[in-house]
Amino acid sequence: MPRTQRNDNFIDKSFTVMADIILKILPTNKQSKEAFAYYRDGMSAQSDGEYAEALQNYEEALRLEEDPYDRSYILYNIGLIHTSNGEHEKALERYFQALELNPQMPQSLNNIAVIYHYKGDQAREAGNGEDAEVLFDKAAEYWKQAIRMAPNNYIEAQNWLKTTGRSKMDIFF
Repeated sequence: MPRTQRNDNFIDKSFTVMADIILKILPTNKQSKEAFAYYRDGMSAQSDGEYAEALQNYEEALRLEEDPYDRSYILYNIGLIHTSNGEHEKALERYFQALELNPQMPQSLNNIAVIYHYKGDQAREAGNGEDAEVLFDKAAEYWKQAIRMAPNNYIEAQNWLKTTGRSKMDIFF
């Protein structure tokens, strides 16, 4: 049974009905509509924690979708799943691919920074202080880019940049 027929809560049912109406009235080709249906099912599966099913849907959406902007969001969501699964290298690959298609995606920049920061923490805990500093510097560069695009977001990152001396700016916005 397709995921769109299994939604059992009011919000999911409402979203599905609205998405189906939009799909019917949008002046787009059948392939784009099919890609969106897979993307929608991927988001639903992802929100339910069904990551394997979500990945299958996203991969199919990616195969069908031709629009670079839409593809960037599919790649971003795939990156989120890999991050959740602790597959940081795969996640980084997908976030970078999303940015290639859509350079105005601060959430990808933020997630790249989060992964580098996490790896920096791991390196520091393992006694590799120099490696940790390199990773923290990478995190700082990606956070700065994200904050430039979305200055009212990423407040914790802004505070971290300021307290670690990795930013000369007192205020980003």
